[in-house]
Amino acid sequence: MTSVVDASVAVKWFFIREPLAAEAYALLRGEVPPIAPDIIVAEACNAAWKSLRLGRIRPDKLSEIAARLPQHFGELVDSVGLAPSAAAIAAALDHPVYDCLYLALAEARGAPFITADERLLLRLDGSPWAARAVSLAEYRPAR
Repeated sequence: MTSVVDASVAVKWFFIREPLAAEAYALLRGEVPPIAPDIIVAEACNAAWKSLRLGRIRPDKLSEIAARLPQHFGELVDSVGLAPSAAAIAAALDHPVYDCLYLALAEARGAPFITADERLLLRLDGSPWAARAVSLAEYRPAR
């Protein structure tokens, strides 16, 4: 079964010294590649750009991430079709729509949503979407 990952997981594929980078990379070694809304490319590149601005990476690393990131997914799903569900989830959670796109995709595909975003996980606690979300720190691939 595939899983949905967000940018908090995907950027760790390129920053091996990040906490939980090994766990994030383990997702890529699974039999079925992860999926995500297409917005993940912009979000992950923006996170890498912030690292560039802070002097943590060079410009060529940012370009590498932009070029290679899409190759790690089994599918990048058009956000337009997910927007109505994501907006409803965002309203219910009082949380940004862009994060809720990942939840909407996970719900639509019946897949687990894996994130390293602790703030989002706290927001999901006790919600109808809590059972679908898995902390990257706790994720274990199905055997």
